[in-house]
Amino acid sequence: MNQPFNQKNIHTPFLFFTGKGGVGKTSTACATAVALADAGKKVLLVSTDPASNLQDVLEIELTNTPISIPSITNLYACNLDPEEAAKNYREKVVGPYRDKLPEAVVATMEEQLAGACTVEIAAFDEFTSLLADVSTVNEYDHIIFDTAPTGHTLRLLRLPTAWTGFLEESTHGASCLGPLSGLREKKDLYSKTVDVLSDPEKTTLCLVSRPEVSSMNEANRASVELKGIGIQNQLLIINGVLQEHVMDDEVSSAFYHRQQHALNQIPNELQQLSIYTLPFVSYSLTGIQNLRYLFKQTFSAQSIEVNSVEGNVSMNKLHDVIDDLSNTNKRIIFTMGKGGVGKTTVASAIAVGLVEKGHKVHLTTTDPASHIQNMFENDSQNYRLTISAIDPNKEVEKYKDEVLLKASKELDEEGLVYLQEDLSSPCTEEIAVFRAFAEVVAKSEQEIVVIDTAPTGHTLLLLDSAQNYHKELARSTGEVPESVTKLLPRLKNQDETSVVIVTLAETTPVLEAERLQKDLQRADIKPEWWLINQSMYATKTKDPVLKGRASSEMKWIKKVKEDLAIHTAIIPWISEEKIGYDEIIDYVKM
Repeated sequence: MNQPFNQKNIHTPFLFFTGKGGVGKTSTACATAVALADAGKKVLLVSTDPASNLQDVLEIELTNTPISIPSITNLYACNLDPEEAAKNYREKVVGPYRDKLPEAVVATMEEQLAGACTVEIAAFDEFTSLLADVSTVNEYDHIIFDTAPTGHTLRLLRLPTAWTGFLEESTHGASCLGPLSGLREKKDLYSKTVDVLSDPEKTTLCLVSRPEVSSMNEANRASVELKGIGIQNQLLIINGVLQEHVMDDEVSSAFYHRQQHALNQIPNELQQLSIYTLPFVSYSLTGIQNLRYLFKQTFSAQSIEVNSVEGNVSMNKLHDVIDDLSNTNKRIIFTMGKGGVGKTTVASAIAVGLVEKGHKVHLTTTDPASHIQNMFENDSQNYRLTISAIDPNKEVEKYKDEVLLKASKELDEEGLVYLQEDLSSPCTEEIAVFRAFAEVVAKSEQEIVVIDTAPTGHTLLLLDSAQNYHKELARSTGEVPESVTKLLPRLKNQDETSVVIVTLAETTPVLEAERLQKDLQRADIKPEWWLINQSMYATKTKDPVLKGRASSEMKWIKKVKEDLAIHTAIIPWISEEKIGYDEIIDYVKM
């Protein structure tokens, strides 16, 4: 149905690889760069990911200046640091206010600029500067970017009033668009860059996905969003497709058939694109030689040396996590992690496990497609379990209406237009959803509340600041409800609140979870449990490819256990989502 992906599918000088965390963007981008270089093309490989592992894949230290990769002719690479750029932007925006406003207000402005929008704009500025260097562009046949700009970033850069200098004249504080006010001189440069991205003769957007329904749905959303702003030249790479399976291995057969089912569910919009596949491999995709193997379709599992699964790491199980949460009488429990790691299933399992221990539990989620309510509604065993779902879209609209209604009494027409654009940022959704969480918790003081999809530390700090300085920040944050005011101190109380970080034993999910933990720690919230989900190491597979993958997990299992977590538990890979109360009870006992 789909053809193998290789360098022959590339026809433009600029390539952008995008996709949700853990799908293999970096390894795919690196393999593409290696293949093009081997074919005689001069290639520059650039990462703009704040948690980049480009140096790990290429096995060489990188900086923001391109260097030659010693083991391959014609390949150069660099790591641009949007976090450092974001820090510089924050200072550019906030600096002029340091001697004019109280220190506490300046600190609040800095936190307002600590969110995802600032880093996205910073990343865009980094590679814009590189593309604007004509001598650099002319020096290479291809420039490959690991991590493409999101549709949100590109929309921000096209907003007409983002360049009016509104913030420079405002004393209300900063917003997610703050960096733009300090970069108005680059408006023309940004506009030209956006035009290059939209030119199908110059740019190809490579959407990377796993052969999983949730991953392809995420790729579909990105595709539709980016097409909507003019980036039409797209292709889809489905990474990690198991080529064959071991018939008498239950794990191998289940893994294969689950992938085949997902491949038959590709969204209609994605089916309009050219679709390519890359194989699921037994070896770690690090080092030039292993990257070369990825595009060679003649390899077999035996052609690569597969390490046996060595060592026996002692790990807790899911039921140990639930026992601890029950014994320590936690009242508010968050599951936190990037999309696709299984935090919704884990949240459901924790809720059911606590119900089975005699607790009254309320489970809530912000995932509109999670079907949590359908999962439980016909069960008779769940009389101590109540469930709700928070719709982020509805909460955002409700929040926007409240903020705009209040601001309409204070701002002129230009200010209101700018505010409407400001309210389209990811930070707005974080705050709106958190307010909805707070309302649920406030109504459920007699229950344990399990919350799927936790707020970030940035959100908590922002709301904490808003309690004290909401007059200065009312334009962008609105009044803080009493439910939020009461909840924030509870979240910092480790005797009452617990955060369970859910990850996979893979590079990107672990590194991103590490960043999430640091983010929470800034807000004085210290996660105690890390839960490694869907582990092949924890299965008894005999499949040589899957066994090789189990071996590669060991590095990340040890990192979580030894460096990151206070307590660690592991859940083996399972073939299908557990639906229904009874099935979840079985899942808890694994």
